Amino acid sequence: MFARNGDVEIAYEDLGGAGGDPLLLVMGLGASRFWWPPGFADALVGAGFHVVAYDHRDAGESSRLPETSVRNPFVALAGGGRPVYSSEDMTDDAVAVLDALGWDSAHLFGHSMGGLLAQRIALRHPGRVRSLTSSGALPSDVGRLQMLRYLRFGTVFRLARMRFPEGHGGDVAAGVALARAIASPGYPFDEPAARAMAERELAACGVSGIRDNRAQSRQIGVTWSGGRLADLRVPALVLHGEDDQIGRPAAGRATARAIRDSTLVVLAGVGHDLPSGVWPRVAREVRAVADRVGPRVEG
Repeated sequence: MFARNGDVEIAYEDLGGAGGDPLLLVMGLGASRFWWPPGFADALVGAGFHVVAYDHRDAGESSRLPETSVRNPFVALAGGGRPVYSSEDMTDDAVAVLDALGWDSAHLFGHSMGGLLAQRIALRHPGRVRSLTSSGALPSDVGRLQMLRYLRFGTVFRLARMRFPEGHGGDVAAGVALARAIASPGYPFDEPAARAMAERELAACGVSGIRDNRAQSRQIGVTWSGGRLADLRVPALVLHGEDDQIGRPAAGRATARAIRDSTLVVLAGVGHDLPSGVWPRVAREVRAVADRVGPRVEG
């Protein structure tokens, strides 16, 4: 299924729970909706949510934007190159999905860059967001230089140096290697699940977002001129892995401090992923923040 924001088509998928409270999953940098573990969506459905996931522009089955000269996400993050679109455009993509679904508003769950973007969706479209869960993300209103203090560059540079052969086998190997690099040290790594998600993405899209550096550069190079986290007026849950290999837990603490009505949960033994061992707890926490909103009627 596709929603439309101007000339951009945004792919989305219903993951179950029709009749429950609407919840939109917002994925991270370069990754498609196929990287949400099916069991995680099931846990949210079990907590009473109707779960939908979508692909950002320049990811998955959504529209790809024109190529740019910048093909290094780190260069783009530092402000190199001219942005092709803005963060406001990306927030409007999410709202286009809500419109296509006929949802006047929804709860948001964003992970990694998706958590930062979910914060911005709530800031730009406050009437469309019931509650916000930001997981493994940086605070959305810090500048590029401030972002640097929250990132673990050792892991980032190791990931950037990984090399795999071209073709299907190399794409799958790259996906599994990335999943292993950000896996939670306190939980077993599920390699078959990671391999299955990489295969699902390739079967549907024919391209690995994890290896598309130009698309990642366009996503991470976006500008934002919207509001600040202190302006948010929706209940918020901030999740962060104690052992996150990409973003320091200080990023989660800073996000929670900035949002007036927020709850911080630091997950012991968790890296930059969401291992199956924490799904029940995360689903309970998301349910709890949603229940602070009170009942809403669609339409």
